[in-house]
Amino acid sequence: MSTIVVNHGFGMSETDHWYPYLQAELGAAGHDVRVPRLPDADAPQAEAWLKTLTAETSAAPAADTVLVGHSLGGVNVLRLLQQHDVETEGPYAGVVLVASMAGEVGYDALAPFFEPDFDWSGIRRAAKSFRVLHAANDPVSGDATSWHIMKFVTELGATATVTAEGGHFPSFDAAQPELPEALRLVNDVLPG
Repeated sequence: MSTIVVNHGFGMSETDHWYPYLQAELGAAGHDVRVPRLPDADAPQAEAWLKTLTAETSAAPAADTVLVGHSLGGVNVLRLLQQHDVETEGPYAGVVLVASMAGEVGYDALAPFFEPDFDWSGIRRAAKSFRVLHAANDPVSGDATSWHIMKFVTELGATATVTAEGGHFPSFDAAQPELPEALRLVNDVLPG
């Protein structure tokens, strides 16, 4: 069975929203699902988040590991992939980015997560396949939603699923205990 590591979003924890749903559903299928608590989720530091994700993914072989990133957690996944030694460790089995961003969205406190620019070709080599889930009405990326989606598609060869509704999965002050679309995409990229 595979290892799935879910990187939660800004201001969230491992027990919020659809993370426990994903953990329960994939765990019931025999997979090892990890949702690490990232430090200072309300005031995240790029280096600390990357260090935590790196430690969480180090024990499992990349070829058997799927990375899931939600919102800013997806940006953290991109940074992990950018530093991943593909020559030594091989590529990850797959990546699922949920309501994630391919560039800054105007939050000054989060700017360090987007610096320096992404090495898209290096990131693309670091995983066998990429899936993106976005909602057309995402309030975080707003008018630039299509730009973020197209950046993932063109730079990473990602397959994109775009829903008409869904906000930021969820949007502010909302709850979303299940996200079947994310589960489907993880199953799509599982090895074997």
